[in-house]
Amino acid sequence: MNAPLRMSPVCNAWKTGNAQWSVRENMRVEERVDAADSTRAATLGIADVSFLFRTGFKGQGVAAWLQAQDIPVPPQPNSWAPLAGGGVVLRLGVSEYLIEDGLTQGSSARMAHLETPVHVYPVLHQDAALVLCGEAVNELLLQTCNVNFGALDLAARPVVLTSMAGVAVTVMPGARAGKPYYRVWADGTYGLYLWETLAGIAGELGGGPVGVAAITDIDQSATP
Repeated sequence: MNAPLRMSPVCNAWKTGNAQWSVRENMRVEERVDAADSTRAATLGIADVSFLFRTGFKGQGVAAWLQAQDIPVPPQPNSWAPLAGGGVVLRLGVSEYLIEDGLTQGSSARMAHLETPVHVYPVLHQDAALVLCGEAVNELLLQTCNVNFGALDLAARPVVLTSMAGVAVTVMPGARAGKPYYRVWADGTYGLYLWETLAGIAGELGGGPVGVAAITDIDQSATP
């Protein structure tokens, strides 16, 4: 018997009649909204990547344990490190970590089933996970967040815990092919509100929702 499909926290937002769909990681995913996906992504695209497997760990012994699993540990709190296959490890504060698969490959699903030692505690993540990309990303952030992301040193791989449109979020700023490419995670219960708010502003700025295929093309165009 097939397992039921997982549901994205923003699944109820999809209203496009001509979208192309697929199933990734047992979740229904919008691959393409329409033929203008690439154009919107270059201006200001927003994509739902909640299907990506992610897991978390916290505790005093977590850094040494992750290193024993060949997982890179970001050297500073509120920073991130890349994983092979495009995944990421985020260090949230001093002793909590979020691990998420890449768009094409990853290992967090494997990590979620490892037996953890004493003082290492698994953290369940059922986030709404979004990508914001394109030239106008900073304009959207100016309208929704009080952090000056433009002043951050991307080479330091920063992670910012802040609020966006009144919702607590974790933001990983970055760039692909010379344009902003930001990852955003939020509590899934606020996912639909956050999506609709950001998508509305993106539409006003000449962008809007795009499918995962467009984001995958951008993600593979450059190394973070």
